[in-house]
Amino acid sequence: MKFESVTIKDIAKVLHLSTSTVSRALRDSYEISEETKKLVVDYAKSVNYRPNPSALNLKKRRSRTLGITISEIANSFFSQIIAGVESVAKEKGYNVIISQTFENFEREQEAVRNLSQSVDGMLISLSSETKSLEHIEELQQRGMPIVFFDRIAKNLEGHKVRSNNHKGAFDATEHLIHNGYKRIAFIGNPDNLAIIKERKRGYDEALEFHQIPHREDYVKYCQHGGLSYEEVEMVMQDLLSLDEPPQAILSCADKITTNCYRYLYKHHIKIPDQMALIGFSNLDLTEFLNPSLSIIQQKAVTMGTQATELLIQQIESKRPVVDYSEIVLEPDFFARDSSKGH
Repeated sequence: MKFESVTIKDIAKVLHLSTSTVSRALRDSYEISEETKKLVVDYAKSVNYRPNPSALNLKKRRSRTLGITISEIANSFFSQIIAGVESVAKEKGYNVIISQTFENFEREQEAVRNLSQSVDGMLISLSSETKSLEHIEELQQRGMPIVFFDRIAKNLEGHKVRSNNHKGAFDATEHLIHNGYKRIAFIGNPDNLAIIKERKRGYDEALEFHQIPHREDYVKYCQHGGLSYEEVEMVMQDLLSLDEPPQAILSCADKITTNCYRYLYKHHIKIPDQMALIGFSNLDLTEFLNPSLSIIQQKAVTMGTQATELLIQQIESKRPVVDYSEIVLEPDFFARDSSKGH
């Protein structure tokens, strides 16, 4: 038998009242006498009446649901962001729908389009393939609240929460230089992403500051963000086949860092004796690897909480939001065995 909850119509029928009277009584309206209110509320409690949240939200044209698009839940950085998002959403009475793009532009377009039909606002981190932002601009023009995080859209208005990517890459490159490494490779996601441009700028400026010549053949990009081991494997083979291969690698994405470490281990290339490695990573176990991995760690949970707070503020604002915030979080740097000096 299908479960059927008690409705306002059921209460009205039993008490011989109109549905509007019952509805007003349950909302404690001044238009209804205290006697009638007590009658309705007492009966509603006795039959375990619960308001239908879907109906209430439909009336308010609100779903109390947030959408989030990320590249991959399995990525530790994004899973930590989701933890931050859901902690704030739950506290504020919102649900969260998560959509993965797997670094694919078409999947991002589809995810954004589908989410827009059922959420009050969106948290968006762009895919590696995303170059056109028309699908997001269209939603903004229709009034959809959107907050960008991590992989932000620099040319679009809106709240943004990101890491200080320039500083993270500069500090890591400088650390390698101080430890005696001069031939340092850079591996990142495609440079259409603002975060990769900033990390590349940090890398370049550290080399320039220490008067180390820049070599274009040491700069490599993984078009799918290192999602597959094979993609990183090809980049590593290119670097190691150079007449003068690098002595150290700065990896600029979580998956790339993991797969670089895997490649070196698999090919019996000693870290850091034959190749030093440092990378952006939010994996919990990097300090327990052998050798332990030096990382630039982003404040992922904080990024998730702050982006969600900004989004809910925008959703619940009684006036159109025209002043936007850009929050920049400082990353943490952990120097470990994988980047030790010669």
